[in-house]
Amino acid sequence: MFSLLLQKELKNIITSPKFTATFLVCSLLILISVFIGINEYENAVAQYQANQEIARQNIAEATSWGRVRNLLHREPNPVQIFVSGVHFDVGRLSNISDYNDVKLVRSPYSDETLFAIFRVIDFAFIVQIVLSLFAILFTYDAINGEREQGTLKLAFANSISRAKYLIAKFSGIWLGLIVPLLIPILLGMLMLIAFKVPLASTDWLSIISLVGLSVLYISLFIVIGILVSAITRSSSLSFLLLLVIWISGVLIVPRLGVMAAGQIVQVESVAQIEAKQEAFQKARWDDYSAELTEVWQEREAQMEGMSDEERTAYRDEMEWTWLEEDDASRKQVQSDIITNNRRLLEESQNRKKLQEQLAFNIARISPVASFQLAAMKLAGTDVGLKNRYETSMRLYKDDFSEYIQQKEAEEGGHGGFNISIDSEQGVQIDFGRNDQTLDTSEMPQYQSPELRLQDTVGAALFDFGFLGVCIVLGFGGSVLAFMRYDLR
Repeated sequence: MFSLLLQKELKNIITSPKFTATFLVCSLLILISVFIGINEYENAVAQYQANQEIARQNIAEATSWGRVRNLLHREPNPVQIFVSGVHFDVGRLSNISDYNDVKLVRSPYSDETLFAIFRVIDFAFIVQIVLSLFAILFTYDAINGEREQGTLKLAFANSISRAKYLIAKFSGIWLGLIVPLLIPILLGMLMLIAFKVPLASTDWLSIISLVGLSVLYISLFIVIGILVSAITRSSSLSFLLLLVIWISGVLIVPRLGVMAAGQIVQVESVAQIEAKQEAFQKARWDDYSAELTEVWQEREAQMEGMSDEERTAYRDEMEWTWLEEDDASRKQVQSDIITNNRRLLEESQNRKKLQEQLAFNIARISPVASFQLAAMKLAGTDVGLKNRYETSMRLYKDDFSEYIQQKEAEEGGHGGFNISIDSEQGVQIDFGRNDQTLDTSEMPQYQSPELRLQDTVGAALFDFGFLGVCIVLGFGGSVLAFMRYDLR
């Protein structure tokens, strides 16, 4: 009897006109989203390589070590083809110098604002929005629809338990929806191979994990549809309730979580942090200017009572020492400014992490938020993307600055120019020659932060488990509700 019910459910779904329509629509959307994602990725790679070449050319054209500037870029991630996440919202490059802190700027949407209006439709969006709606469409009348047609009472004229009947219902709907959807997903993976997208083994495992997460997510909406259908007597009422649940889970609860976390944990805006940084920077340079004035007054005081010849000889003798002292003071000011900027950013990031964690925990009341957060973590396009790159770039900046300062010290350079002292000509300042070539073979090379599979999957394990628990609880609730369901 169980197999007959399973076959009946599969036949009803596959021969249904709405199945043909939904299957074609979903297949078309999935394949189009993968094709667009591949094009976007290839464009991002081309732009990344072009910017890398410009950065190398700028370094090669520098005429002194003090003028060497580097430009770091965020490397495109091939898994963003399926889950764009915050990729289009986060900046792509940052200048590396002693005078500015690391900050990713020029996000794809800031350069192409037109696309920011309609956003990107990727695989995760299709699963989250479209497929969840289709799951509701196929399950809202799973139980009460059978009662309205009179087939529910007829089915239980045979010897079958209500639990087995629900299992057969769920299995038939699950096989009828999930298995056909695997076809366009596999075709999308073949497109990756056909377009020669450079996917590592960890990328493939992330994509497979994403497919598994999507199956869990759709299964949950199938269970929710069966649960509501087992609670209500009217199919029209169950459809209305499911639509309210879908709107609340997709559109309302995640945003309420963000709004509530914003009110509970206050975080300073970027403009406020930058204002504090600029205020400290101005005050520190003002202090440096005042200190430098006092230092030169003390130096002049040391030469009181000397003749003009003695003053000139004393200045020639102390010139190099004074230059080194002034240069060390200037570098200390820059170091203090960088330290303060990083302290303010670290404090803000700690508050922001607390706010984000609270917002995510509240939003996870809706399984939709769990799916979205887990999908972004698996793809490496989660909210931590910006912080990962800026942290790695700051570490590189320390090595880069140390290397430049070492080269300047070896060649007697000070802030982009070379200083030499001659007994006859005095102090000579060389701002660099156009034909000068710098040996940058030992310059530190930036490596993009590595995102290991155990980190991405490990971060998404909670959401996997949460969706699984919701499925079990939802199905258990369906069984309890159907046990008391009036078959008439």
